[in-house]
Amino acid sequence: MPKSSKAAAVTNPYSPHPSIQMMINWVHGLKKKTGRSLDEWMAFIEQGGPPTEEQRREWLKAHHKLGTNESWYLAELSVGKGWDDLSPEAYVAKAPQMVEAMFEGKRAHLRPVYDALLELGLSQGPDVKACPCKTIVPLYRTHVFAEIKPATNSRIDLGFALGDMPAEGRLIDTGGFARKDRITHRIPITTAGEIDAEVKKWLKTAYTRAKKK
Repeated sequence: MPKSSKAAAVTNPYSPHPSIQMMINWVHGLKKKTGRSLDEWMAFIEQGGPPTEEQRREWLKAHHKLGTNESWYLAELSVGKGWDDLSPEAYVAKAPQMVEAMFEGKRAHLRPVYDALLELGLSQGPDVKACPCKTIVPLYRTHVFAEIKPATNSRIDLGFALGDMPAEGRLIDTGGFARKDRITHRIPITTAGEIDAEVKKWLKTAYTRAKKK
């Protein structure tokens, strides 16, 4: 491996998103559930399926009695999309680029705030995983316990999974508990100086609540 690649691997703080393992498990069970492996489905669709992704999706549902999710995934994969979702390595390599895109342009000044929050989140314990999506960076233990979200051009929301705990101080109830969302509270942060003892207390509380039972 080139020296620069080694450095990138060492400094990359991100981990594979849990959804990737779900997709891998789905692929492993595909033959047993549907009678064809992923490779067999790809060859079958290419040989006899309609030309577009949308048509293939409907064809798989109507003519081969596959479920909505299975039809969606197979049609997507058959046109060359979504293959990174089956590769933890590809996801981790792409994760820094997703974060860079979140803080381009008018949000660039928020990047130091994000970096400080990410460092704080990862410091909660060796089992913490940061798994970027396009618009947020969730922090996982056994479940999502917090998320870092550039909410506006001037603010990052640090969200917490705190269940039905009452909001106090700077903590804002998002209404997430009533909607059965994992993230139920947030604290808006505009500068690194606002990452104070209160922020650290709620992050530690959320981390502790996510402990294995």
